[in-house]
Amino acid sequence: MALDEATLIKRLRERDERAFRQLVDEHQNRVFGLLVRMIGNASEAEDLMQEVFIQVFKAIDQFRGDAKLSTWLYRIAANTCKNRMKYLNRRSYSKTDALDPTTEGAEVEAGGQPLAARVPTPDRMLEGQQLDAIVQEAIATLDEDHKLLVVLRDMQDLSYEEICEVTGLNEGTVKSRLHRARMALKEKLAKRGV
Repeated sequence: MALDEATLIKRLRERDERAFRQLVDEHQNRVFGLLVRMIGNASEAEDLMQEVFIQVFKAIDQFRGDAKLSTWLYRIAANTCKNRMKYLNRRSYSKTDALDPTTEGAEVEAGGQPLAARVPTPDRMLEGQQLDAIVQEAIATLDEDHKLLVVLRDMQDLSYEEICEVTGLNEGTVKSRLHRARMALKEKLAKRGV
């Protein structure tokens, strides 16, 4: 039986393993979707996801309840991902396991679902997979902050309020940066003929 958020938080603070399992079960797909779309590597995203949930488990006593638990979880995931991207960029990391719509990394749900999963016929499915790969490549070339906003809003379907809580930015800043990110993405896709 699923616990309501207040009870879940209480039980997490008591280090209840079933509560932690519920937290992971409820949020792992969305967290993985955020991480894989930000970092562009499914195996790296899996490692990061484990790190995120460990951080949440260790820091649950610091959760003040000013926002929803899921929003706090996203903030931890976004910050963990940003830190890992900086680390990898300093070491000239190569995306050898880049997003490929035929891999399990593309099986992201809850707003992060690949375009191919919504295309009904086999020939349209292939077309959708190719389009998804092109869009993912274009998103990967955005700067870190723009990428985060596009993923949170357009792929994870977070509200502007939730994005503000995750990023610490005010709503006007989120909207203007998201607009610039979408324009940059549109330009990148236009160059690819999409």
